[in-house]
Amino acid sequence: MIKQLLNDKPTKLFVIFTSFFVANALIAECIGGKLFSLEQLFGMTPHKFTLFGESGLSYTLTAGVLLWPLEFVMTDIVNEYFGPKAVRRISYIAVALISYAFIMFLVAINVPADGWWVGSKAADGVPNMQTAFTSIFGQGMWIILGSLTAFLVSQIVDVTVFHRIKKRTGDKHVWLRATGSTIVSQLVDSFIVLFIAFKLGNNWSWQRVLAICMVNYSYKFVLAVALTPLIYLLEHRIERFLGHDLAKKMKLAAMGKEHPLVDPIVSD
Repeated sequence: MIKQLLNDKPTKLFVIFTSFFVANALIAECIGGKLFSLEQLFGMTPHKFTLFGESGLSYTLTAGVLLWPLEFVMTDIVNEYFGPKAVRRISYIAVALISYAFIMFLVAINVPADGWWVGSKAADGVPNMQTAFTSIFGQGMWIILGSLTAFLVSQIVDVTVFHRIKKRTGDKHVWLRATGSTIVSQLVDSFIVLFIAFKLGNNWSWQRVLAICMVNYSYKFVLAVALTPLIYLLEHRIERFLGHDLAKKMKLAAMGKEHPLVDPIVSD
């Protein structure tokens, strides 16, 4: 039975996408506590500017944004070949496993630390390993709640916009539905995470929330456009892997025009 499933090309493709999608989301959440300067990354001097009355802004971003754009590329590919049910399914799986991971982080933080380990890296400039471990893995609950909520809502928005565009364009204009859905969903994602984590959690002013939201979104907007060729590259590789006829049938099934080819996996 397992050999038959793994030899089925649509099933194999779905398993690969799901595995990468969940791993990518979990890694992005884990590294999201680090901030970096986008200007310095490209060898530029950070330039301070003012937006919505909020001064001193620059392109300081969380390390998680390095991976999140890939998540939305994967969403569009899964949407194209497996449909909205599949996207919702892997999104729920990702949220459940990320939640599980953070519960395990909390457990690990609170188990008693061995005395020798606490000071084991003092010579390397880390006087207390327990404090360092807690700082890395113990993100604030408001940030976790905001991030997971934003991820889930933005995924649903991405699916909805993608299929509304596809219903009007058919198989044409892949760039429009892929990039368009990502641009809209990323705006939703940027706002929700800041609203929950910092407006509700830290009582930030509306002008600060909106200003930082637009800074983050401008980066995501540019990256969404820049990654458009990757959509075409992945579709080309998938077409070669599946074959033209099977790929076409899967796209029709994703639009609900015939019975899904991988019903046992994506059906509710």
